[in-house]
Amino acid sequence: MTYDSVSQFEGLFSREVKRIYRNPLVILITIVQPFLWLAFFGSSFANAPKSFLFSYFGTTNYIAFLLPGVLSTSMLTIGMFGSMSSIQDKRFGYMKRILITPTRRSVVFLSKVFGATVRGLIQIPVMIGAAVLFGVHFSFGLDWVGWMLALFLLGLGFSSMFLGLTVSSVDWQTPGVISNFITMPLMFASTALFPKAGFPSWMKAISDINPVTFSATLGRSIALGGTDPNWMYLGYLGIFAFLMLALGTFAASRWLKVE
Repeated sequence: MTYDSVSQFEGLFSREVKRIYRNPLVILITIVQPFLWLAFFGSSFANAPKSFLFSYFGTTNYIAFLLPGVLSTSMLTIGMFGSMSSIQDKRFGYMKRILITPTRRSVVFLSKVFGATVRGLIQIPVMIGAAVLFGVHFSFGLDWVGWMLALFLLGLGFSSMFLGLTVSSVDWQTPGVISNFITMPLMFASTALFPKAGFPSWMKAISDINPVTFSATLGRSIALGGTDPNWMYLGYLGIFAFLMLALGTFAASRWLKVE
């Protein structure tokens, strides 16, 4: 990127971040949605025998097992908000004003992607604090930096995917339709909510190449302890993020339009 492109990115990215913090309702929903998953879904095994919990989940506290999965699925869905923000800019004329300037379409795309990813990162400290309130005990260490990086890469990859798929759209319904089509299969065909030991063979095949599984499994080994983290998962997430970012940037350069 040239100096002008970097300056353009900084300005557009700053706008995306400011839009998040200027809308308390958006922040509240961003935080509350995964919290509800943790509170309600996590409590569904509250009265299960501890022997069953440990044998199936590897811990006697299902919320401890669920936390890395909830954070991963939250990063899966943030791309929808970036897509909706892009369509809003198109419909209200902001995107048109940007595109008639020398600003590259790829720079506009990247600012949206990183802005959406930052929105997802807001959830992380809140959710970890909520898990502590629910009785989960953590041993914090340097490997947590690797887990946070994994979540960032996951969010970057899915934000790029969603925005790339909706880059030419001006229809409000498109992000929601694409989100439902992608999110549900990837969430349930992963280890975010349950171990894959009970999956049928076809779901195991999907889980083995599912980025949500990579993030949830890596985070779980760090949060629960007892096993050494497999840092190959971080490498896989890096490849996923790079590919989605490259494809999305290419799509934006070719097909980003206002009308």
